[in-house]
Amino acid sequence: MKGNSLNEFLLKKSGKTWDDVIEPRATFDDIDENTFNGFLRMSNEKGRMPETDGLTIEQAFDKLLLTENGQLKRAAIILFGKNPARFYPNTFVKVGYFKGNDILFHDVVEGNLITLLREVSNLLNFKYFTKKIHFEGLYRIEIGEYPAPAIREMLLNALIHRNYMGAMTQIRMYDDSFNIWNDGNLPAGLNVETLKKPHRSNPRNPLIADVCFKGGLIDSWGSGTIRIIETCKQANLPEPEFVEQEGGFSVTLFKNNLTTEQLAKLGLNDRQLKAVEYVKEKGKITNAELQELFGVSKATATRDLTELAEKFEIFEKVGQTGVGTNYVLKMGS
Repeated sequence: MKGNSLNEFLLKKSGKTWDDVIEPRATFDDIDENTFNGFLRMSNEKGRMPETDGLTIEQAFDKLLLTENGQLKRAAIILFGKNPARFYPNTFVKVGYFKGNDILFHDVVEGNLITLLREVSNLLNFKYFTKKIHFEGLYRIEIGEYPAPAIREMLLNALIHRNYMGAMTQIRMYDDSFNIWNDGNLPAGLNVETLKKPHRSNPRNPLIADVCFKGGLIDSWGSGTIRIIETCKQANLPEPEFVEQEGGFSVTLFKNNLTTEQLAKLGLNDRQLKAVEYVKEKGKITNAELQELFGVSKATATRDLTELAEKFEIFEKVGQTGVGTNYVLKMGS
């Protein structure tokens, strides 16, 4: 073992977790009281918080186990600090919009966990996500590209369960998918398949998680990943992808079943993948066009298109057999 893995192992042997350790450099001057007061209002609405009326901020922090012998713990800085980056440099969140491997634009959001949750959500809603708009009578209805509860759970999981001594949380937006990655692998006893069914909560940062529970931000039953899956299913989106990746944990939502990743899972050959991309751009394809695009025989083109229509149910055949036949995307694909 070395690095962060060794640190976590030694802390666990001592009965501590990273967030439960005293931060000797911090004082209550480093705490954002406005953020904390907003948190108290949220927690009072949920009724999960121990009674804090009439208590000083120092006493309230003690009730939340965020201090030890009057000294602030790391969790206090992460949750309510004015400038957590002063103590832990990579506490910020990076957000970028990508076309393939090229980044078109990006933003950096800094602050404590409560601030990040609010500011990153606002940034995504107003700059990165597009919304479908329709009217019901006189009322304007906006429908997001991805279900808001899933995005919220992904962001909360990334902020609460990340390794705060590792890399920053990174959000990547593509035309057809949305991804959040946080540093830190899954805890022992959990794997990707476990997350898809009811499982025990086993947070990397239990003190941070407990305070977030008391604030009504999360539950404590390990149901966050299930909620992501269920809300995507309700929105008729493909199942999210959970991956342990590059020393961290990645969650990806897909806008529809026509992303390259989703199509590859179905077993489409390379010509069929490119044919779908062609139809997504041009609106339709004919047998002759597929022959010309890939230099294949009419029989091969017919087989590719028939499979896309009948086996994979991605294309729909329009028109009579012969030169008047086009293939378009099937509704609901």
